[in-house]
Amino acid sequence: MITKAQPMRLLYLEDSEADFVLALHALRRDGIVAEATRVETLDAFREQLSGPPFQAILADYHLAGFTALDALPLAQQLQPGVPFIIVSGAVGELVAINAIHLGASDYVLKDKLQRLTSALGRAIKASEMQKAKERAEARLKESERLLGELAQHLQTSIEDERASIAREIHDDIGGSLTALKFDLAWIGRRMTEPSLVERVQSALAVIDHALDASQRIMLNLRPAVLDQGLVPALEWLTGNFERRTRIQTHFSCPHEQISASTKVQEVAYRTVQEALTNIVKHAHADSVKVIVSANTGFLSIEVADDGRGFEDTDLNKSHSFGIRGLRERARAIGGWLDVGAVANGASVTLTVPLRTDESRF
Repeated sequence: MITKAQPMRLLYLEDSEADFVLALHALRRDGIVAEATRVETLDAFREQLSGPPFQAILADYHLAGFTALDALPLAQQLQPGVPFIIVSGAVGELVAINAIHLGASDYVLKDKLQRLTSALGRAIKASEMQKAKERAEARLKESERLLGELAQHLQTSIEDERASIAREIHDDIGGSLTALKFDLAWIGRRMTEPSLVERVQSALAVIDHALDASQRIMLNLRPAVLDQGLVPALEWLTGNFERRTRIQTHFSCPHEQISASTKVQEVAYRTVQEALTNIVKHAHADSVKVIVSANTGFLSIEVADDGRGFEDTDLNKSHSFGIRGLRERARAIGGWLDVGAVANGASVTLTVPLRTDESRF
């Protein structure tokens, strides 16, 4: 903003010393003290722009061998955001409009220099507002980047913790239950009392149920089937979903195997898993289609159902983090997630590159 306490640093492109003095006098009459540097050529103009920044640039329109529109790109390149005001004689309305369109801040006629102070004030204020907006946008972008990195770090930590818990369940709980089952079976084979044999059989049934539960928990925590490849893993996931829910599920993929990075496979699997979970919870669907394809370096997975669909407000609920989390996972590996309503139901479509830089995670 213009302050009368400190001199204003101006660069003035003007080949008339008299017009230069008149412009400074007009500013001084309004209480503005300016430290103005006058130049007449593009070379001198460029040299001044390569130094410390100016608060504003004033320029006559017609100069020796060039116009202010030749100088404007230099100012935009070397000192972007600095107001550029044309101070000239009458050159026509179309010329003035064209100059503003190209990026000039304002146009002041030399016979109306009383407008110069207000024009400078508006231009500097607009410039400061634009710079403040750019700083805010840069901070927002940086915050989004940091938030994305944090979300990805949390997801990676969760996957690592899931894998660790799954191994503990398999090695400790699963191993102990299996050993206990063998011991009870051995004891049962040596018993003759019917009531004791019945109790042993009942205990073995409980252990079988616990083993099944631990196996199911392990698969949910870290699907070992992913070690066989993404396509077999998704086939198993959809088949298991159909058996558990009795919802008709059709899996379609033209490839027997899809070569994708570990991170892509995890994101793809978790996306389908979360989409199927949402269908059970909210869709009231009778059938589901999971369509997988890979071409031109990208993996595409669509999960569509014939359920009740959804409203946009459903995706914006304060505690609805499932789809948001999937979108963040996709974004973190350079992909995107589309959620939309279809003719009968809803669909979730994941598109991600087949290869990612694993060192980022």
